[in-house]
Amino acid sequence: MPNKNIYKCPLNTRYIMVVSQYRARLKSTGSMYRSFRKKRQFESGSLPTLTKIGARKSKSVKTLGGSAKSRLMQTDVANVLNKKTNKFHKAKVISVLESPSNKHYVRRNIITKGAVISTDLGKARVTNRPGQEGQINAVLV
Repeated sequence: MPNKNIYKCPLNTRYIMVVSQYRARLKSTGSMYRSFRKKRQFESGSLPTLTKIGARKSKSVKTLGGSAKSRLMQTDVANVLNKKTNKFHKAKVISVLESPSNKHYVRRNIITKGAVISTDLGKARVTNRPGQEGQINAVLV
């Protein structure tokens, strides 16, 4: 029976136990730091939320201080700003055309900040982080 604490990386490359935002194990000289305490919860990180195109799916995640983030897993709608009329319109997302973070995200239709998406209103550039804000905001290009 597999360990339930291990979950698969979204890139399907390896198993990951904990994502940590703690200092590196090695010093600049190459020697190892001696540990003086255990891991802390505030040092834990998370894997990237790879927002895809599809029927809306979101997940609420508790954050430090008792707040909550809405992680957007899938969506097919974007709030698009038309600069000429200065109004927002809901537009259907068709596909991802460009992605500055990773060229392979275009083929997999993964939406990130700065990505150019094709909508029914035309091309638009994503201006927020959909994996952390729970929606897609974009500006017509």
